[in-house]
Amino acid sequence: MSRVFELLPKPMDTITPPSPPKQEPKLEPEPKKLKMSTSDDEEQTITITNPDQKPRYKRRKIAIFLAYCGVGYQGMQKNPGAKTIEGELEEALYLSGAIPEHDRGKPKRFDWARSARTDKGVSAVGQVVSGRFYVDPPGFIDRFNSNLPNQIRIFGFNRVTSSFSAKKFCDRRRYVYLIPVFALDRNAHRDRESVLASLGSDNELVKCLECSERGRKVLGAMGKHYSGAKIEVEVREEKVEMASVECGNGDEKGVLENGSGFSYGEKEKERFNRILSHYVGTHNFHNFTTRIKAEDPSAVRFIISFNANSVVTVDGMDFVKCEVVGQSFMLHQIRKLVGLAVAIMRDCAPESLIETALQKDVRINVPTAPEVGLYLEECFFSSYNQKWKDTHEEISMEAYVEQAEDFKMKQVYSHIASMEQKEGSVAVWLHSLNLRNYPDLRFVEDNETCTIGENVQVESIGAKV
Repeated sequence: MSRVFELLPKPMDTITPPSPPKQEPKLEPEPKKLKMSTSDDEEQTITITNPDQKPRYKRRKIAIFLAYCGVGYQGMQKNPGAKTIEGELEEALYLSGAIPEHDRGKPKRFDWARSARTDKGVSAVGQVVSGRFYVDPPGFIDRFNSNLPNQIRIFGFNRVTSSFSAKKFCDRRRYVYLIPVFALDRNAHRDRESVLASLGSDNELVKCLECSERGRKVLGAMGKHYSGAKIEVEVREEKVEMASVECGNGDEKGVLENGSGFSYGEKEKERFNRILSHYVGTHNFHNFTTRIKAEDPSAVRFIISFNANSVVTVDGMDFVKCEVVGQSFMLHQIRKLVGLAVAIMRDCAPESLIETALQKDVRINVPTAPEVGLYLEECFFSSYNQKWKDTHEEISMEAYVEQAEDFKMKQVYSHIASMEQKEGSVAVWLHSLNLRNYPDLRFVEDNETCTIGENVQVESIGAKV
């Protein structure tokens, strides 16, 4: 019997259907996390706990293109208690919503950097700054400009890499100094001592001046008189008319002639460019700045080019356009470069004095031209543009040429011409180019050689020449 049961087929295994998945109790979704970009790589995270709360915008690393007229400002760099361009920019960024309250007054927290640190009174038409800002919603440039005075204008911005720094990635800077044509005329605006010496002791004017109080000048014989009183400049928020500007290459006789018959012709242009060419190359410029010793490595700078090939006429006044391109510049460096070059053009110093001033072991007091004629024209980022050309926009002023030119004519050129016509800033400075104020300009020719003034110190031998 048991054998029979063994032969019977076994019943098929019962297939149990899978039990339905266990239902988990519904939980409240976790608060959504949004990442707020601080750069292309780094991101800050913020949490939204209220579904009705509007999401915050991302910070973007950008390069900003701007221009400004430096009158009334103590330079570009922010300093406590001083009115500066950076101070205006930072406050406008905050009011525009580009930086939060907790970052206000703390530029390191938004990676602030500038391409060039212009000095007091110096303008710019191609300045570049960078940082991490909230640029959304659309209309950032309009919001930014609405919180700035008219003498500071923002042209636009480009997205950049997370490591970008307007200071570190700037390869070259180009500055322009507008010097009035008359400043290169040795007979124009001569100092009092030179005029008296040329007239002679028997001249009636000399006798009169010798009896007068110190510093008094007779108008007409001495030229236009400009007082040395302190000048206060009022910055007005009013519409500025376009300056009348003409450009030339130095050949137009009618444009360049002045009352003395001096013109910036080919001969003068060739001489001035030859003088400026002494600065080109790598040199120790310790005599062309302040507070930097010759032994300091930062005194060594590289100038790529320096020329004065064109003349511009602004509101009837002729200016020689001096363009200098270099990797970087020190405090007052360009103004001192121009100052000594003008002194040489006016025969106040020998051309060989430049080579002497560039020596490491010589200390010379070099004239400093007024700040009003100097402005930053453009900053270059050639290496950065070449490296990131396939993924990022080019950092260049090319897209803003028309805006920059318009600002330059209305704000910068008009101011330069106005200051010279009304206050005679360069004319007053020219009167100081004498041996009394700059004894180091003195030289004595002897058998085609010359020695410089008594106050020139030659450190290598510890003596005076």
